Amino acid sequence: MSQQPSKQRHLITVTNPRSPVSEAFRALRTNIDFSSVDERIQVIMVTSSGPEEGKSTVTANLAAAYAQADKKVLLIDGDLRKPTAHKTFSLSNRYGLSSLLSQQAELSEVIQESGVHNLSLMTSGPIPPNPAEMMASNRMSAVLQELRHLFDVILIDTPPLLAVTDAQIVASKSDGVIMVVSYGKVKRDIAIKAKAGLDRVGARMLGVVLNNVKRKASEGYYYYYYGN
Repeated sequence: MSQQPSKQRHLITVTNPRSPVSEAFRALRTNIDFSSVDERIQVIMVTSSGPEEGKSTVTANLAAAYAQADKKVLLIDGDLRKPTAHKTFSLSNRYGLSSLLSQQAELSEVIQESGVHNLSLMTSGPIPPNPAEMMASNRMSAVLQELRHLFDVILIDTPPLLAVTDAQIVASKSDGVIMVVSYGKVKRDIAIKAKAGLDRVGARMLGVVLNNVKRKASEGYYYYYYGN
């Protein structure tokens, strides 16, 4: 479980908590919390329509924002095809979600301290030959149920929606879904097609994060959220 805290420079909510972008992540956190009055939103999946839209960065920063609010948070790298969370936090990926689902490791062996207070990480583990089948398994449902008793908030980073079926499967096991859309990169019909995939499995859309919007040069990138 070696880690290099310097790598956390990519988490702006940690390195620069007073920045406008960090404030946007806190606003996103607040909007999610207030999006449901009667039901607790505990397991949140974050995805995108295609690759390189910033979903993993959004997931990590949102996880840190929740941790800063004194929530006990677990970030799961559910992208069993192109995992990145272990690189973001400079942690070992020898054991992770795939190890747990294939019963090659115990739960306690795959949860690592991220280096951010209150934030734990479950990396993807070795890339398996059957990611979709693993995500659809009863074992995955049982793991999530067990984790609900251990953490206040569980964030799951998944592969893009239009690439494979993994995200739709995980969405059906989550309390809500955040979809990240890269401004100017994703066409409207593609985003609508991605959302339709979530609708087909009865996923609960919590909102969309519009990423890479340059609002003002002095503010860098701006993230916007809207609920249903």
